[in-house]
Amino acid sequence: MRKPVNQRAVVFALAFTGLVAAFMMTLLTPLVPELPTILDVSPDDAQWAVTVTLLAAAVATPITGRLGDLYGKRRLVLVLLALVVVGSVIAMLSSSLIPLIVGRALQGVGIGVIPLGVSILRDVLHRDRLGGAVALVSATLGVGGAVGLPVSAVISQYLDWHVLFVVSGVLAAIGLVLVWRLIPVSTLRSEGTFDFVGAAGLAVGLVGILLGVSKGSSWGWASPMTIGLLAVGVLVLVGWGFFELRTKSPLIDLRVAARRTVLLTNLASVTVGFAFFASTVVLPQLLEAPTGTGVGLGQTMLVASLCLMPSGLIMWAMSPVAARLTRARGARTSLLLGIAIIAVGYVVAIFFMSEVWHTILIATAVGFGVGFAYASMPNLIMGAVPATETAASNGLNSVMRTLGSTIASAVLGVVLTTGLVTVGDVTTPSASAFQLAFVISAIAAVVGVVFTVFIPRHHKSYDRASLPDADDLAG
Repeated sequence: MRKPVNQRAVVFALAFTGLVAAFMMTLLTPLVPELPTILDVSPDDAQWAVTVTLLAAAVATPITGRLGDLYGKRRLVLVLLALVVVGSVIAMLSSSLIPLIVGRALQGVGIGVIPLGVSILRDVLHRDRLGGAVALVSATLGVGGAVGLPVSAVISQYLDWHVLFVVSGVLAAIGLVLVWRLIPVSTLRSEGTFDFVGAAGLAVGLVGILLGVSKGSSWGWASPMTIGLLAVGVLVLVGWGFFELRTKSPLIDLRVAARRTVLLTNLASVTVGFAFFASTVVLPQLLEAPTGTGVGLGQTMLVASLCLMPSGLIMWAMSPVAARLTRARGARTSLLLGIAIIAVGYVVAIFFMSEVWHTILIATAVGFGVGFAYASMPNLIMGAVPATETAASNGLNSVMRTLGSTIASAVLGVVLTTGLVTVGDVTTPSASAFQLAFVISAIAAVVGVVFTVFIPRHHKSYDRASLPDADDLAG
């Protein structure tokens, strides 16, 4: 007779590890302006310490998801957290760019614990608890980054920058112990073998596209390097798709991914990733720009981070509300409401951007909408794929969010750097540049609403049959 699952402990452990993994994504953000001086490198080279984390997360997430389906999700979560600890130690001991990049890449791999954690919930929780738990763990992707920003800012401003990685290493180690002690081993496994060729093809294709998009503004959109990377990425992914359709045990089952519910949810995820990242790109620049330009709000890095923190807190607070709405009206309704709120928030931002409280209002509205969206997307995915493909499918959904964030970084970076105003020796984006950034973000959200409207209200569901009942959990 199996020991009953402590469901509260499972949710706590996975929510904690999700917060830790998301924290890694914004860990270095407040320090970016100082990195060229600290490491004695150019600003473009210093940016790799941030870019590599994004690339590693995008490449590793679907691969580790498939490995989790094949060999055990708990095992893969432990491996990923161990890699985050190792990456933190390497970064903590670094004094030059290359070891810092290596450490940050290992930290980026850790973001895979969030889709793996959502998949573990499906395997071990009773169906009555699943919706709220999924909403909570999904929300950590936004909560960890938003709440972690002021923590990183305080450490960067008042302590040695290496302390950032001491904190990240300790948090990851605590998460590892919690998972080891509290998460049960799931016996649910996918059949087949690991697709090494497919993993390599996906990695090359994603790196080509994401690197081309993220570095296009600094290299030049017409440069041979940018065009070459984008072309190679697209061609490799097209070839990868044909290969995956013909292999017996694919990394990602594209036939399942092409189901209308899954496809449209993933497309909507791109727009949500864009809209959420836009708030973390645009609002800090607006807050920190000097008031003498007539545009900026003249706040410190720490105050700017605190202004964004309500966005993360509201995501956390809305997760149970989103779960109740999903139970009552369906995950499609929650996603539609969430993206619509994001769109309204950015429309308001076009006209209200002259006071600090305006930015807090905008960030909170975006967080409100993202909270509903992040809570609903895994439920839509899990309801439309077999239980044995949950981790890989959720991993692909995470990649789509990352793609949206990367596109936002590139597009809004161009918008904010081409519309500049100079007063004395201070140069900052103009009011019209900020407004255009908000317009583009609102349009992205509206496109997400359109995708969501076409998600079927009813589809063949794998969800009910694959969830454990009370007798299963009690053993």
